[in-house]
Amino acid sequence: MSTNSGLVVILTALNLEYAAVRDQLTDLRVRRHPAGTRFEVGRIGQSDCRIAMGLVGKGNHPAAVLAERAMAEFSPTAVLFVGVAGGLWPNIRLGDVVVASKIYAYHGGTSEDDGLKARPKAWEIPHEADQIAQHVARSTAWRRGFPAGTAPNVHFGPIAAGEVVQDSGISEQASWIRQHYNDAVAIEMEAAGVAQAGHLNRALPVVVVRGISDHADGSKAATDGQNWQPKAARHAAAFATALAQELISDTPTSRAAADRDGSPTMRMSNRNIATGNAHVGVQAGQIYGNVAVGAEAVRPIDLAASIEDFRTHLKQAHLDGQLDEETYTAAESELAAATEYVSAGATEKKSALMVALKRLSGLVADVAELAARLAVILAVVRGMS
Repeated sequence: MSTNSGLVVILTALNLEYAAVRDQLTDLRVRRHPAGTRFEVGRIGQSDCRIAMGLVGKGNHPAAVLAERAMAEFSPTAVLFVGVAGGLWPNIRLGDVVVASKIYAYHGGTSEDDGLKARPKAWEIPHEADQIAQHVARSTAWRRGFPAGTAPNVHFGPIAAGEVVQDSGISEQASWIRQHYNDAVAIEMEAAGVAQAGHLNRALPVVVVRGISDHADGSKAATDGQNWQPKAARHAAAFATALAQELISDTPTSRAAADRDGSPTMRMSNRNIATGNAHVGVQAGQIYGNVAVGAEAVRPIDLAASIEDFRTHLKQAHLDGQLDEETYTAAESELAAATEYVSAGATEKKSALMVALKRLSGLVADVAELAARLAVILAVVRGMS
């Protein structure tokens, strides 16, 4: 499965977490999945980073199912799970951000006569994603929107993901976690499901970003009353969107473009000597792309190949949320008819082909790139004898 190198999926469990991420995005469009799930696709500011958002609800099981659905629907570069969590260490303050270096599914175990024995299951953050997240954490850019003196710290450490809300420092479960997962720095209820989905999708990178809204010690009602959940969610969303942009800019395609754009001019000196009737024609240092010398060669356009290329861009526009499901289906139908007419190759099919392409043009007129590509195809058809 090829990845959509310009898109990151961000999933949340709670509406307030969703709202915190949504506030960071522009140009939002609804994307309806056939099974009823609604995603929103937008962009971070004016950047090239597109985000597909989804709300999964509480728990590892729905998180796994909807993460899998989002991965299949969008083929993203990475999946981020963003929201709030309970902090387990005293040095992690309310509002701080935790990035999961490892995710524990801590409810696995075996019950024996002498007690419950842990059967750990864990997923580590991919090395490259970890390096990028560490880089973002070192920068100050993602903190610029916070008032002076209120910027949260970022911590990297294991996160424990279970199936219950942990709000006690002395309960049997709290003791169990301290005994078997004593390096965990935060606790929540969805990360294991998303990590499992990523692992089963060819190890698609999954990064969990959590803002600390309580200390999982019985004080949750008090901290919730002080509005720490929306504060922590905003902090996590700010870090996550900065991370998403960096993940996109660090894809192989983006790196190659950056290398080309930033490459220094080749330092070279050329000396050509021509004697007799010889002449120096063209001399070039570094060349990118095609080169034409003299009159431009006229190359016929392969209509079938152009239509097939248009189909690829049409599908991508649908994946990006630029076309809704109904419009995309209608456009595909007209494109299929056009393909059939081109395959027939008969001159008398030209009028029918033009009708299909004009209908298609009306369907994609709001997407500038598709409209421009289709205009070229229409011009070719009009010139057919």
